[in-house]
Amino acid sequence: MARSDHPQSWDFDVSDHFSGGIILHLQGRMDAAGAAPMLRRLIPLVKGRSIRSLAVDLRGVTYFDDFGALVLVELRDAVTREGGHFTLENVPEKISEILTVLNFEALGDRASPAGKRPPNAFARLGESFLGQVSEMKFLTSFAGSVFLAFNYILFHPRSLRKDDTLLVMQRTGVDALPIVGLISFLLGLIIAFMSSVQLQQFGANIYVASLVSLAMTRELGPIMTAIIVAGRSGSSFAAELGTMKVSEEVDALFTMGFDPTRFLVIPKVLASVVVVPFLTLFSDLFGIAGGLLVGVFMLDLTTGAYIAKTVDTLTLFDVYWGLFKSAVFALLISWIGCFRGFRVAGGAASVGQATTSAVVSSIFLIILTDSLFAVILRYWG
Repeated sequence: MARSDHPQSWDFDVSDHFSGGIILHLQGRMDAAGAAPMLRRLIPLVKGRSIRSLAVDLRGVTYFDDFGALVLVELRDAVTREGGHFTLENVPEKISEILTVLNFEALGDRASPAGKRPPNAFARLGESFLGQVSEMKFLTSFAGSVFLAFNYILFHPRSLRKDDTLLVMQRTGVDALPIVGLISFLLGLIIAFMSSVQLQQFGANIYVASLVSLAMTRELGPIMTAIIVAGRSGSSFAAELGTMKVSEEVDALFTMGFDPTRFLVIPKVLASVVVVPFLTLFSDLFGIAGGLLVGVFMLDLTTGAYIAKTVDTLTLFDVYWGLFKSAVFALLISWIGCFRGFRVAGGAASVGQATTSAVVSSIFLIILTDSLFAVILRYWG
């Protein structure tokens, strides 16, 4: 008889089996207190010995729980790894019921990683398509929620969070002026420089002013401003709302009786629609100033002639058309940014994914919408 570390808790005895294996007779309690000592004493009996079989006799066990089942699982795994056979003998009825509930035969089994095949291209395509359909459903629902919130604000102007709206206007508009002005100035300079290479061959340097002014007011000014706002403010909206969603602040607002769309989204959307057209106007001016620099210092044009040609070329429709497009772009940017923020689920990684998705989706919608506007303007004109 071999005594355990806890003589009042459990004991074991080992005898030879006629088939060439061994029989392990267990007595006492198989519980949490004795599980670790049992494993330290019993595993060396079978590990590395290449025994043919191990039979565990449970007749003398007085108490058995899930820790006892764990001991049996470890013994079984140790024997099977050595190529032996594992069996249970003289199992009392209560222990048999516990092993049945725990599904002892399946305990410790590990699914083979080779059995799972990666999905093929068609399966991934179908999964992606279904995901996009689900996103469109939520996107439509969110658009309806924003529309209803705007409708409520129109009839209840005092419900608008004016301080938050002004703060978003400052962050989206005033704080973005330096980067918008710099990029637009360089863009106008590049357009004027590249176009002058061809126009100089025909002595048409003065038409550089027409090309830069039309390109900036109709297309490049609204688009570049919208892309900058998408990178600065659209991502900020998604990150802010996503963090609030993860920290359950949005759920808290809903629990307190506030409409999250009206409380969080409307100030951002309204501020963006108001300030982005002004940013576009500044972008047009800085772009024309960049073209003026090239015209004066490289094309031997006078400042008065360049400005006069610009004024003669542009019409109020060109300016208003660019401002209208920028307002639509601002609506799309704020809408997508807030939507991606509300769709965050999980932790910090999900917030980062939502921020990236907001910027990419906004830029895609900006280009798509601008192409539709170009077609409409072509056939309208």
